[in-house]
Amino acid sequence: MKKVLLVLCLLVFTDKIFAQQFSQYNTGSLYDSFENPSQRAFTPDTSKKYATNYLFPNLNFNVFLTGDAQASLKSRLLLNKYDNAKLVINQGRYNTAIFNANAYLIMFKVFTSLTGDEEMGFSWQLKGEGKGSLTDESIATFNGTGSFVSGNPYTNIFNDNYYYQTYHQVSFTYREKFNNQFAFGVKLSALLGIQYQKLDITNSSAVYDSENDTVGVGLKGKYYQSYVPGHFLPRRDYLPTLRNPGAAISIGTTYRTEDNFVIQGNLKDLGFIHWSSRSNVYNFDNTTVVHGLSTPAREDSIYNKVYEILRGGTAATGSFTSSIDGRLELAVNKSYWLDDDRMFKYSPTAIASKELFSPGFIIALTNPFQYEKYVFTLTTSYDDLKILSLGAQLMAKTANWEFYIGSDKLAQTASLIAEAANKGSSAINQNSAYTGGDIFVGFSMKFGPVIEHPMNASVIPTGEKGFLARLWARLFKTTNQ
Repeated sequence: MKKVLLVLCLLVFTDKIFAQQFSQYNTGSLYDSFENPSQRAFTPDTSKKYATNYLFPNLNFNVFLTGDAQASLKSRLLLNKYDNAKLVINQGRYNTAIFNANAYLIMFKVFTSLTGDEEMGFSWQLKGEGKGSLTDESIATFNGTGSFVSGNPYTNIFNDNYYYQTYHQVSFTYREKFNNQFAFGVKLSALLGIQYQKLDITNSSAVYDSENDTVGVGLKGKYYQSYVPGHFLPRRDYLPTLRNPGAAISIGTTYRTEDNFVIQGNLKDLGFIHWSSRSNVYNFDNTTVVHGLSTPAREDSIYNKVYEILRGGTAATGSFTSSIDGRLELAVNKSYWLDDDRMFKYSPTAIASKELFSPGFIIALTNPFQYEKYVFTLTTSYDDLKILSLGAQLMAKTANWEFYIGSDKLAQTASLIAEAANKGSSAINQNSAYTGGDIFVGFSMKFGPVIEHPMNASVIPTGEKGFLARLWARLFKTTNQ
């Protein structure tokens, strides 16, 4: 139970969500082509016809925490104790964080047009996301009554809120180049929900009693909980089922200007999940007393008592619908050869990303430097929390295989790893603007016959354009190029 509690504190209570792997923009990798559907994954006359990750999961994991509770949670996780020196009591201070995970378990794409216009693919992802906020007092209570005045009534110090959801995303993608300037791609997804929880505490009260080592707690609000067979999640409940169906769409366009600027727009993961009619919504308004706040079992005691309040309210059984983490993105790219032999290339990309259903906004600049098949990328990003991040990626890429590894929060990830390795109180940064961890890794290969341009083909091509290109030409009365 303590493990569950720490995971909730570190990963679930989130306010801003950004999982986009900016370093992959305009790399032409298989991952890039699934995330940005108008991006191509194949190069005619060079690439082979089929691309897959060969069941090697392409992973992207991001965790973020800011606020007074950073030192408290890190010391609890690494040193098995709470350091509450930075917490401020009864001042309405909140902590924010990021948690997002995206794992492409299967990716498969095929080049379907001899003229170099069409690509189709299939993917299976496992994803998790969440949002919320957590007060300083909520963290301080896990360390006993020492941070509070005994007998003093506190109001609205536990007005926390969060939601999280996990789901499968099974997708079909189609990409087509209409002419020399314009390409279009779409990703149609079936969503299969695994679990959803949402908590919104609107009123709270507390009275601490240091002599009896107790706290009296009152909570009022609403709690959503999706239906899970057996209440807890055994391994079989992570497998795809139709219990919680949903759908999503991503649309991407790419336009190349006459001076070779590449402008890319993406509407990503606009979708919903309809949770089972056996789910529950609780309206709670009750009080309880938590005992033993100075004992080793205090975390379990707090969790169990709060959970009793949440599930002890008036329950309504029925389905409800949640949106997923959709985004609108715009990117501008241009490539420069740095030498006459065309061995060194620099391809900066400026990116703006806006969440669709919350105020989150971020801008980023990727700076890839390529020498032959090796690419080193530096990424800077700045978000609406006024936090600047620096990332890096190492990538080896040929026409028929690619491997990459990196982090979009390099310094924070290294700091977190160093703190975990040293595991000493002096190793924990007490004054960091935020604690973050970000890592991504991926691999894919191509196989089959080499894609041949019609002028070089060893077989006679049909030369026929794809359906969308023919429709485009008919609507705008243009000649396919």
